[in-house]
Amino acid sequence: MKLSVAIQQTAWTIVVCHLVLLPQVSSAQNNNSKRQSKIYEQYKEVADKIIAAGRKKNDAYLKLQELCDDIGCRLSGSKELEQAIQWAQKSLKADGQENVRADKVMVPKWTRGKEYCEMTAPRKLKIDMLGLGGSIATPSEGIEAEVIVVSSKKELDALPDEKIKGKIVVFNVAMPPYSKTRGSGYGQVVRYRSNGAIWAAERGAVAVLVRSVTAYSLNSPHTGAMRLYPADSKKIPAAAITVEGATLLHRLQKRGKTPKVKLYMEAKMHAEKAPSHNVLAEIVGSEKPEEIVVIGGHIDSWDVGTGAHDDGTGCVAAMEALNILRKLKLRPRRTIRVVLWTNEENGIAGARNYLERHQNETHVAGIESDSGGFAPTGLSIEMKDEKKQTIAAEQLADLVKLLKNINVNQIRTGFSGVDVGQLKAIGTACIGLQVDGRRYFNTHHTWADTVDKVDEKELGDCAITFAVAAYVLADMPGRLGELSDK
Repeated sequence: MKLSVAIQQTAWTIVVCHLVLLPQVSSAQNNNSKRQSKIYEQYKEVADKIIAAGRKKNDAYLKLQELCDDIGCRLSGSKELEQAIQWAQKSLKADGQENVRADKVMVPKWTRGKEYCEMTAPRKLKIDMLGLGGSIATPSEGIEAEVIVVSSKKELDALPDEKIKGKIVVFNVAMPPYSKTRGSGYGQVVRYRSNGAIWAAERGAVAVLVRSVTAYSLNSPHTGAMRLYPADSKKIPAAAITVEGATLLHRLQKRGKTPKVKLYMEAKMHAEKAPSHNVLAEIVGSEKPEEIVVIGGHIDSWDVGTGAHDDGTGCVAAMEALNILRKLKLRPRRTIRVVLWTNEENGIAGARNYLERHQNETHVAGIESDSGGFAPTGLSIEMKDEKKQTIAAEQLADLVKLLKNINVNQIRTGFSGVDVGQLKAIGTACIGLQVDGRRYFNTHHTWADTVDKVDEKELGDCAITFAVAAYVLADMPGRLGELSDK
């Protein structure tokens, strides 16, 4: 996700990130780092070898087809997710990876069931929708009510209760177009998906409809997780509707019409959690096997589309990065560990479980890809220790010079990833693989997130970036974020 503000919740997590340009450092720091960081000089030859091998033969796209075309969408608690976990282990073993295993994780289970939305006045019209993950169902007869459309939380707050009570609140909040300097603007609007049902229920609404979080629409609804209802609050059904549906209802209201909508949902949050797994595999380090560099993505997806960009590409890029290094017989000083986390979309139970199980291990760095398999552009870095983060950013700036031939050249500080970011608490250098995110939210969490939207060469370059970065971080004499005279 290439996002704008980080929000972490206790059970179902919506994470939004803000990436900022690398801050200026003092000339003394800069000169000191340049004296002691010799990454480019030391690793140019091996990096060129990795790039050449990855460009010549790269199975990331084939792996993506096997995951997405053969298995499909992989929501937490589903049999498809467990099929994907079995597939990943089999694929990693076939590539010859070491210590392939699956750590058990208990995950929340939410199912969609049948659902529909229809405008019944001033005329009948189907409104395409997707229920939000975590929503409750409507009554068996559905809910039919007048709608009240607002364009902000402030506008909702300004309305008297009698204007809202018994109605369906529609949040028609537009996501801004993608900007090269500001990014997607996702964080400005995703809070309505996260909190809209809670805000509307507090005012007496009977349901909530949220404009899909996208700046581009061909009548495609975008699902996603909503925040869990507080224990003491009223629960109302919540769904995302298309940009076209939300703007139609708003236009009618502005002209003095009173739109009415019928919503039907069979959504259910199951009382019992379901068993799932994180998948792990390694190239064990030659000198310091106890020190670990993690690379990975999340193997679960929403229950629409096939989770190709989100986050099948992150998983297969990490898997293929390890495969490229294995074929080249490159064994770094430290261990490189692939982790395919489960349950990122609606709970991050996988990342939390991984931290709990492995917190006493020495994690030098972790790299996550969860912004789609588009052309890689750079790396983001966040660390608990700001001084180490500054040093790490300068070292990564040296590292990405190794990738200039595939146009990877940006270093930013800020959000790394939902899953790998959990390791920040134990001092790990957490890194996000950054990509050209202009098109990511066109298909994000929709039926259209399928393999045909992924460019084979761009995905291959993501795997190459993973491979070069992971190898260097696992092999360099000192740890990332620490100065070394070697």
